[in-house]
Amino acid sequence: MVVLGIETSCDDTGVGIVADGRILANEVASQTLLHARYGGVVPELASREHAAALDELVGRALAGAGLRAADLDLIAATRGPGLIGPLLVGLTYAKGLAWGLQKPFVGVHHLEGHIHGALAGGGAEPPFLVLIASGGHTHLYDVPAWGDYRLLGATRDDAAGEAFDKVARTLGLGYPGGPEIERLAAAGDDRAVPFSVPMKGRAGYDFSFSGLKTAAVRFASEGYAPADIAASFQRVVVASLVGTLERAAADLGRRRVVVAGGVAANRLLRRELAASGLEVYLPPLQLTSDNGAMIALAAARRWEREPRADPLSLSAAPYLPLGEEV
Repeated sequence: MVVLGIETSCDDTGVGIVADGRILANEVASQTLLHARYGGVVPELASREHAAALDELVGRALAGAGLRAADLDLIAATRGPGLIGPLLVGLTYAKGLAWGLQKPFVGVHHLEGHIHGALAGGGAEPPFLVLIASGGHTHLYDVPAWGDYRLLGATRDDAAGEAFDKVARTLGLGYPGGPEIERLAAAGDDRAVPFSVPMKGRAGYDFSFSGLKTAAVRFASEGYAPADIAASFQRVVVASLVGTLERAAADLGRRRVVVAGGVAANRLLRRELAASGLEVYLPPLQLTSDNGAMIALAAARRWEREPRADPLSLSAAPYLPLGEEV
């Protein structure tokens, strides 16, 4: 089964090809430099860049996999959630490609793609917990079986990756903020600035990160060193993510956990997860950010469970809770 996946939910254009669980190609066109001048993603610009990039990326992916378009068995694209303009570009392209090749088409949930990206190395089967931490999402799920996603908690305000971006802006750093904060934090003291771990001691499994942004602005105005702010901020974000995940695992009797999304690239987070005693599955670094291979992997798994194509009338869904029919 050869599957082509297209991902355009935000600002990275991704095209991946997988066969029997193996990634044959994974081409990504980054828009980071385009949006960096604005400090965040401009949806209209992102949509135009996706439209301009897709033909070339599909060609590169096919060439890299040593395939022709006719060799594809299934075409998939992110349906949602995400920015409506970018979603429409990728979804429309994928449906047109499927129609032209007379191949089945499926729409994939963006977060389900991230989960399968984290499992690209193989092995893990439900039941497990899933923590997705990215620029747009911080969600914790219990997954007792494939396709059964039970939301345990989510951020009440900013996503973890969004908080990294905002604190980076406060410190005069570049975009995206996660790598910039991590770089600066290496030179700082992570106990020097008195951030509090958000939601600590409260019942439930929700997250909150907007208060850390406000605290960072105050600490910067009080003269704390930027490197110390970065290091201390990073420490409390990781403590919130890992602490909540550990507590949920203990409460639900789960030992196997999957952590996905852009924040999963953070080295401190990876070290703390490795020390947690849990059976942790993380994506390879090249699959932490948005990419087409994760969409293809998710589509292939869904097709194995239920070989049913979606209609070409399937619409984009900017807001789409995980677990709803796609």
